[in-house]
Amino acid sequence: MTVEIGEPAPDFTLPKAGGGTVSLSALKGRKVIVYFYPKADTSGCTKEACGFNDALPEFSGVDAEIIGISKDPVPALNKFAAKYSLTFTLASAKDDDTVERYGAWVEKSMYGRKYMGIDRSTVLVDETGVVRGLWRGVRVPGHVEAVLAAAKG
Repeated sequence: MTVEIGEPAPDFTLPKAGGGTVSLSALKGRKVIVYFYPKADTSGCTKEACGFNDALPEFSGVDAEIIGISKDPVPALNKFAAKYSLTFTLASAKDDDTVERYGAWVEKSMYGRKYMGIDRSTVLVDETGVVRGLWRGVRVPGHVEAVLAAAKG
């Protein structure tokens, strides 16, 4: 399963860093940037998270919420958020199919070995819950700026 631009974004309720849960449906009326990343505290994921964190004032200016989702357990997310002073929501899909429903769970290959993992991807959801932007196979440089430009548009 995957998401497409112009279609409703699948709802989710996931445990989040710091305790409690986050739900896409609870954020209706705001833009939501849902980004999927492979693993907390790795170089690419750290650069992406810090980029979104640094741009939070601009995202807040367009009434956009940011949610980073990985398969990491909540304690790892807590540690990641504390280490880099991340103030946006990090959620764990460790025991959930959200990553699969968004089409971010893909076959990968490293040194000839095939395995399943998260494709770094981002989804922009509008105030009504409809997908308005979709980035797959994300490369970190320039990505936050591209998402911000789409959120402003």
